[in-house]
This record gives sequence, structure tokens and C-alpha cells, in this order.
Amino acid sequence: MKGVKIMKGKDVFVSDLSHRVIGCAIEVHRAHELRAWRIACKVQVQLPVRYKEVKLDCGYRIDLLVEGELIVELKCVERMQTIYSAQLLTYMKLAKIEHGLLINFNVGQLKDGLKSFLLSHPKSIHSIVPCQGL
Repeated sequence: MKGVKIMKGKDVFVSDLSHRVIGCAIEVHRAHELRAWRIACKVQVQLPVRYKEVKLDCGYRIDLLVEGELIVELKCVERMQTIYSAQLLTYMKLAKIEHGLLINFNVGQLKDGLKSFLLSHPKSIHSIVPCQGL
């Protein structure tokens, strides 16, 4: 079978096609759950950059834009990298949205994979403001 790989740490065989289909199914599930709670959201929102009156499509895509005021970036990684925080902060600045969540699903408890960012918070540009009470 073309493009077959073994997922790290598991005895699961996944083709490139099935990997893409699983990703789409997860994306549909996320949006469905939010909408079931009557929370408006958009999935994979394109975020163009404007430079000198020219709109550039740089390939930026917000995973979830919730109620037009919260950006949610979703990951499923073994270890969070600082580039993920930088990515979310860039999206927040370009979209002029002050609040963002970075969520890693590859953790034992979801609260351990949550990071909250506030652009208006003095430390948010240089450090992560952890979510409280989750």
C-alpha cells in the first residue's frame, strides 16, 4: 500500500489518504461540538497579510475562529515547541484578536495541554499565560 506508515508508539498502520481523512473527520467533529453548544465558529479560516495595500495569501490558516473573538490553534504533538506559540501570536496580531488558545491533545489530561494568550497582557508577547481553573 502506497504511503503506509506506523504511528509512533502504536501498532497502527495509516496510509497518507487515511491520515488526511481522519484529520478531516476530527475537524468536522470540533466544529460540530461547538455548534451543538450554540457557539459560532469557523474552521480553517484563511488569514491574508496586507502589505502596502496588497493582500498576500501567505498560507496562514486559523484552526478555529470562535465567535469572531477567540483564535484556537490545535496540536497533537509529543512536545510543544515555541514556534507554536509564535504562530498563534502572529495570527492574533494579524486578525486583531486579543485572546487565543493553544491546545495540545497529546497529553494525559487536557488541562496539561492548554495555554492561553492575551495580547493586552503585558507578558503575553514574551511568555505564556497558563489557563487557570480548567
